[in-house]
Amino acid sequence: MKYMFASDIHGSAYYCRKLLEAYRQSGAERLILLGDLLYHGPRNDLPKEYAPKEVIAMLNEMKQEIVTVRGNCEAEVDQMVLEFPVLADYAVLVLNGLTFFATHGHVFHQEHMPPVKAGDILVHGHTHLLKAEKAGDNYVLNPGSVSIPKGGNPATYGILEEQTFRILDFDGAVVKEICLK
Repeated sequence: MKYMFASDIHGSAYYCRKLLEAYRQSGAERLILLGDLLYHGPRNDLPKEYAPKEVIAMLNEMKQEIVTVRGNCEAEVDQMVLEFPVLADYAVLVLNGLTFFATHGHVFHQEHMPPVKAGDILVHGHTHLLKAEKAGDNYVLNPGSVSIPKGGNPATYGILEEQTFRILDFDGAVVKEICLK
């Protein structure tokens, strides 16, 4: 099975459209969103085509295919307008025989690991910096940011196919890849 991971849309209708187009073209089974869907946050500039109401409409159309966790910019009011759960602090997902601890990254991250077993995978967003690496007995993944990438990175998302995690830009180029075995 194929799964798409993305984080930090931050209310950008432009990048939400690009993400959903890439999702549809990828053939992924589910879209796993790692938080910060609607609001840009006080530390970030407005992303391109900042239009949270348009993002709400686009994501609600996909509600049966979305799994998400709460970012540090999500609030209870967001749950009032989104038709899928957005307030879980984390999700434990078993995908393609691999166990993922999915969270936003503002609480649990590589320097503050959640309680995971050896071989489990921490996947998060928040930093807007892409990452795919082995960390001790675990793997740490960050698909980067859909709308406000940092560190000179392009806007990116991740694809899990079998046991390979690829981070791609919106031109379809693989930016980083790791085998999770």
